Amino acid sequence: MTGSKRILNAPAWLLHHRPFRDSSQLLDILSRDNGRLMLVARGSRGAKSRLRGILRPFMPLQVSWSIRSDLGTLTAAEMDGPPIALNGDALLAGYYVNELLLNLLHRHDPQPEIFGAYARAVDGFARRSDLSACLREFEMVLLRNLGYALILDHEAQTLTPLRTDAIYEYRVDEGPVPVSRNQGPGTYSGEMLLAIGRQDFMHPEVLQGAARLMRDVIAYHLGGRELKTRKVLLELRRTARIPDNANDNAGNRNLL
Repeated sequence: MTGSKRILNAPAWLLHHRPFRDSSQLLDILSRDNGRLMLVARGSRGAKSRLRGILRPFMPLQVSWSIRSDLGTLTAAEMDGPPIALNGDALLAGYYVNELLLNLLHRHDPQPEIFGAYARAVDGFARRSDLSACLREFEMVLLRNLGYALILDHEAQTLTPLRTDAIYEYRVDEGPVPVSRNQGPGTYSGEMLLAIGRQDFMHPEVLQGAARLMRDVIAYHLGGRELKTRKVLLELRRTARIPDNANDNAGNRNLL
C-alpha cells in the first residue's frame, strides 16, 4: 500500500485485540468497505481512555483511521448500535467465526457480502437457539465469496445432477464423486448433499452432515492451521466426556 489514506466513520467490527507497548493495542478490524486491516489504538488501555469498553468483539462500531502502509492508526471509534451479549456456546461460536476470518481473509480486500453475513451471524448467535445452523449458513457464504463455493447439485467430473439414491465422496478439490455404498468419513448420500445445498437444517441428520462437511472443507483451506476455538471445544468434550459422534441436538457437540 502506498500513499496516506484517511477513513472516517466506517462500519466495522473488532475481530481481535492484543496489548501493544505500554498502554496501546493492536486491533484486527473487519470493515465493510476496506476489508480486514490492522490498526494501532494508541493509549486505548489507559485508565482515562474514551475507548475503554468500546473496543471489544461483537460490538457494532463506526471506526476512523489513517493508514500509510500495512499498519494503520485508529483515530476514533464509537458504538454503532447496542452491544451484543454472547455467552456460553454462542460466545464460542462468535470467536470461531472471528478466527475463521483472521485466517482466511486477505488484508485490505473489501468483502461487503461477508461483512453482512458476519453481522447476521453475530445477531443470530445472540437471538437463535440453532447455533450450529447459524454457523453453517455463515460458513457457506464465506466459502462462496472466497471462491471456494461448495458443489452440491451435480457430480464433479460429469456434471450429472446428483441422484438422491446414490452415494458420493466429497473431494474438496473437486466436488462430489460417485462411489460404492461402502461408506467412509468423506461420503454422503446425494439426498443429504442436496439438502445441505438447500440449507435444509431443520433435520438433525442434515445439520450433522453439514457440520462434518464444513469441517473437512475448511480444514483443507486452512492448510494445516489449527483453530484455537476448535481446541477449546475438544477440551470441553473431553472434560464433559461427550463423544464426537453425539447427537447434534445436544448442546455444542457438533457446533464446530
